[in-house]
Amino acid sequence: MFLPLHDTNPIRHVRFPYVTYGLMAVTALVFLVQSMLPPAAFDEVTIYFGMIPIVVRDVYPQPLPWLPDWAPLVTYAFLHADWMHMLTNMLFLWIFGDNIEDAMGHVKFLVFYLTCAVIAALAHLAFNLDANGPLVGASGAVAGVMGAYVLLYPHARVFVLARIVIPIPLPIPAFWMLGVWLGMQLFSLVASPQAPVAWWAHLGGFLAGVVLAPLFKRREVVLLGGR
Repeated sequence: MFLPLHDTNPIRHVRFPYVTYGLMAVTALVFLVQSMLPPAAFDEVTIYFGMIPIVVRDVYPQPLPWLPDWAPLVTYAFLHADWMHMLTNMLFLWIFGDNIEDAMGHVKFLVFYLTCAVIAALAHLAFNLDANGPLVGASGAVAGVMGAYVLLYPHARVFVLARIVIPIPLPIPAFWMLGVWLGMQLFSLVASPQAPVAWWAHLGGFLAGVVLAPLFKRREVVLLGGR
């Protein structure tokens, strides 16, 4: 329906958002290593480090005995199913992550990102208690970044590639762009609940971002700003 390209929201408090770019680099590197593995080894990695509800709940033993049961609540966010999955998540992180890192500071942003990843995984787990398939992808953590963005910078302009008749880049307020994204997640959850997409992780991560943003932001960063 649309693809975000970039925003017009400058950073004001940090010189360089190295945590955002570091997360992007680590995620891309992990998937590069994954993609070089034979198919059987690729699948093993997703089983070992993906978030499997029955493993996290200790119904089934951890495939790697030395890995704590809670660890996949974090490690899953650095794995992806394919290149498109990874690149899409990193595109959204690149567009919105620098401003949220700017609003929170480097260390708080890293803690915020990983916390959103954990909450997103727990949201998926809560509605898929007996699932035995691995959850992978940064979507939940990135959704948290998007939730924080819509609360802190709802009026910032985001250029999106919208397909009306032909693809056209259009500047629209972040509130509308991210609101449409959220509406699509809710619609998809209702229309295709059995689809192999972690809708609950997306929604849980987004809600986590909205709730946590006021707690992590700098005092001088106002809510609903970013014009």
